[in-house]
Amino acid sequence: MTEKNKSPYTTITGCTFLYYEFGRILPLLMDANSDILLKDEIENNRVLQVNSIASRKRFVVEFKRRYASVPALFWKTWQGMSEAGQRAGLFYAILKTYKLVFDFHVNVAMRKWNSIDHTLLRDDLLMEFNELSAHDDFVDSWSDATKDKCCSNYLTILRQSGLLNEKTNELTPVKLDADEFAYYIRSGEEWFLEACLLYPYEINDIKSQL
Repeated sequence: MTEKNKSPYTTITGCTFLYYEFGRILPLLMDANSDILLKDEIENNRVLQVNSIASRKRFVVEFKRRYASVPALFWKTWQGMSEAGQRAGLFYAILKTYKLVFDFHVNVAMRKWNSIDHTLLRDDLLMEFNELSAHDDFVDSWSDATKDKCCSNYLTILRQSGLLNEKTNELTPVKLDADEFAYYIRSGEEWFLEACLLYPYEINDIKSQL
């Protein structure tokens, strides 16, 4: 039996990609007085521009988790990236934050990419949920509505990361300049280039440019 507090999984129903909102809040997360500034932001909405205080509370909790999932140096690098690079970088942090997103991506999206059919649909993710539920009682306890929302949010995250075509639902690789992949290679996180759906020869070409 997998107890709730021992399960590595959490839902991803409370917060999707939110690229612009995260970019606005990042300086507060990086500040030495982060906790005070974030508390003020929840109350006064100076930066986030999100009307609901309940949403601001939820977003700040998730943004703090994403920020803490990678070294602080990463975010300094992130600030100097192109928008496409930043979107990929935020996806990297999300993969590091939520095991459910990581498992969806590795077990479903990347397998799809390496097959003939590059279309990714909600039903593909629900099949993965069946596998997870069989081995994790906490995941098994989630309602169908919660599982459906998790699938929907993951697909939204992929679309906004640049990894899923909005019209065709086809997976598409994220291709950036070599210098925007440098952090991952030099930090021993080369797996992320595979997560961006790059082929081995493309990864080798990027490495040769650094």
